[in-house]
Amino acid sequence: MTRVPTAERPLGKHEIAAYVARDIPRGAFVNLGIGRPTLVADHLPADSGVVLHTENGMLHMGPAAQGAEIDPDLINAGKIPVTEPPGAAYFHHADSFAMMRGGHLDVCVLGAFQVSAAGDLANWHTGEPDAIPAVGGAMDLAIGAKQVFVMMTLFTKTGAPKLVPDCTYPLTGRNCVDTVYTDLAVFDIAPEGVRVRETFGTTPEDLATRLDVPLLP
Repeated sequence: MTRVPTAERPLGKHEIAAYVARDIPRGAFVNLGIGRPTLVADHLPADSGVVLHTENGMLHMGPAAQGAEIDPDLINAGKIPVTEPPGAAYFHHADSFAMMRGGHLDVCVLGAFQVSAAGDLANWHTGEPDAIPAVGGAMDLAIGAKQVFVMMTLFTKTGAPKLVPDCTYPLTGRNCVDTVYTDLAVFDIAPEGVRVRETFGTTPEDLATRLDVPLLP
């Protein structure tokens, strides 16, 4: 497990995952989205009691498999080999989506192209002509989970903010994001606006000059 770091520098992807893992309540039922969110499984304490759900039909998924642990038939929704803790269960894909849509998940962790100040989520398509849409179960998770955590970099490779006043990409869900975990800060999305909870290698004042979203004190 990666140690939760200090705020002296921007975070790497495993360090962001460690922050997310820290905030997941004990005993919660949690879905980890494809991509970076799957790293959260590797940072949950062994005694957390967290039960991981994967949309391809597994409950109580373990961390990523390594070496001799790898079974090519035992994978998460992102096709990453995972481990099988005692008590793991398997079920039909339709039953997995019924769990997602039925409000049975406490938390989902998703990646994003954009998150708006109102908590709108855009994570399945950039709208570019050559982009490949990949919604998967993100819409079901964004609306069905009791809490939605987003894990992403705060800026694109070209420096454009991904936390925006309004999403310009096709939406996954409206007013669904609770907390955004990035390399530079953690943001809470509240009815009154966006609040900076913690910063890494920067300050709230600096972020306020780089983002078009008003930040609450």
